[in-house]
Amino acid sequence: METIVDQKDEGNDIEKGCANNIVKVESIKAGGWNAMPYIMGNETFEKLASMSLIANLVVYLRTQYNLDGIAAVTIFTVWHGTCNFAPLLGAFISDAYIGKFKTLIFGSLSSTLGMVVLAITAALPHLRPHPCLNGIECEQAKPWQLSILMAGLGFLVLGAGGIRPCNIAFGVDQFDIRTEKGKKDVESFYNWYYLTFTLALLIALTVVVYIQNSISWAWGLALPATFMVLSVLVFLAGSHLYVYVLPNGSVFGGMVKVVVAAFRKRHLTGLEYSLYEGQTEPGAETKMAHTERFKCLDKAAVITDRDVFDDKGLPVNEWRLCSIKQVEQLKSLIGILPVWASGITCFIIMDQQHTFGVQQAMQTDTHIRKFQVPPGSLGLTSMIALSIYIPIYEHVLLPFSRKVNKKGIMLGDRMKAGIVMSILCMLSAGLLEGKRRDSALKNGSFVAPMSFVWLLPQFAFSGLTEALMGISLMEFFNSHLPANMRTVAGAFVFLNLAMAGYLNTCIVNSISSSRLHWLGGRDLNKNRLDYYYFTIGGLAVINFIYFMTFARRYVVNNDSMETVEAPLETTSNKDNKVTHDER
Repeated sequence: METIVDQKDEGNDIEKGCANNIVKVESIKAGGWNAMPYIMGNETFEKLASMSLIANLVVYLRTQYNLDGIAAVTIFTVWHGTCNFAPLLGAFISDAYIGKFKTLIFGSLSSTLGMVVLAITAALPHLRPHPCLNGIECEQAKPWQLSILMAGLGFLVLGAGGIRPCNIAFGVDQFDIRTEKGKKDVESFYNWYYLTFTLALLIALTVVVYIQNSISWAWGLALPATFMVLSVLVFLAGSHLYVYVLPNGSVFGGMVKVVVAAFRKRHLTGLEYSLYEGQTEPGAETKMAHTERFKCLDKAAVITDRDVFDDKGLPVNEWRLCSIKQVEQLKSLIGILPVWASGITCFIIMDQQHTFGVQQAMQTDTHIRKFQVPPGSLGLTSMIALSIYIPIYEHVLLPFSRKVNKKGIMLGDRMKAGIVMSILCMLSAGLLEGKRRDSALKNGSFVAPMSFVWLLPQFAFSGLTEALMGISLMEFFNSHLPANMRTVAGAFVFLNLAMAGYLNTCIVNSISSSRLHWLGGRDLNKNRLDYYYFTIGGLAVINFIYFMTFARRYVVNNDSMETVEAPLETTSNKDNKVTHDER
């Protein structure tokens, strides 16, 4: 039996849909754990499909479309960046218009179509250029062949925009978080979610990637397409058990209104004025305090003689008058930007394992006796490093640090350590690439007589960067934004990834088009990839200096700010207006 939750209902009444009848009940009759197998099944199959493609897309472009290293990296970084930007739009559409369920269905169908298109490109030889002769003479892909490939990747972007912002949030909707049992169930849901994610990642980076590289790309891409079909079918099978939270407007829309209202009242002067508190939302236990930072935005909440209210006490024109809550939400978002910016360089470095790191592996000896390790599977090293670090942190480092400092390891210190790991990642990558290149040139061969094991340290440092900086950023966003902006916190992590992808594309193409000749062509032995790594490492050093001298202050300052869940100290009387010169 499905349950429909309307967040705009008065009090705690919730609408429950049964057949064609809508019955009001006094408590949430959520899908709970009965709905979890379907939600988890959908997520598991989706990750099996998407993660195998992320790990091996560069290899597919290099070996099946005869693209050189720069073209393959550019396509991957732009596609990956757009996949991470699309969830911002998906979250807005979901929250403001169609809800999470429909957004997930649309995203899953789009991803399925994208994977089917890619599987067809692998199955039909005439959709790809002919294989290279002797690994040197290569036919270029025709524009129409690349168009079909891009269409498939485009559908996957739409799919990511629908799935990524809603999958966890839809799972949380199935529990009544107003109760202690509901809160514990949500914690268990997170544990199961990340367990299934890890298992899916393991299978994707081993079994699926192996099939793609060693058996057949047609079968290797048909398998993820099949996973996506199963993902949609499993998700639809549980539709009668889900709780459906109706869309209640997007917080991004409110922020835009704040900017417009503040701009329209930019000429306001004077110190004494009344601020519009707004209506108390049903079920809200706390309010956001009015802070003194970014005071120019306060003008959006100033009540003037030109602001008109309806009979319910709501402003007639929300583009002229916003509540303090809306203003403080935007202030909170602006307050996290300095720290958010420090994560971009770290994500650029983490992206290297999927691009140039894979290409390095293609030009090393990947054999373990008679078994050949697929280059795309080296990403497992990052996950293993992260998985080893987390229990060591929880059971060794954290208890020890609390003996020295009651607060344990501070969030800012973890971020600092993460940036240091990113520097070490590029330093080790540059040094080992120099060793690999020298070995190949001395041997006069395309593939260096050097084991891929030498590349593992850079992948491990990448995993530690994610464990220290990536997880800390997510924790920072969630702890420094109001409770009703948790989806925004998740979206900003994706925005980090998107900006990293776009910036990395600009850097790679700027270097390849310059006179440096560090990057370009199909043979890394003719490039100076080590110089590129050292350049990115230099950016990481600059990022470290930026964090220590500027961004870290916002971690500390935000810890001491009472911007969330504090009594509001402003006036809500709509009759208390002040007249100003509004030109």
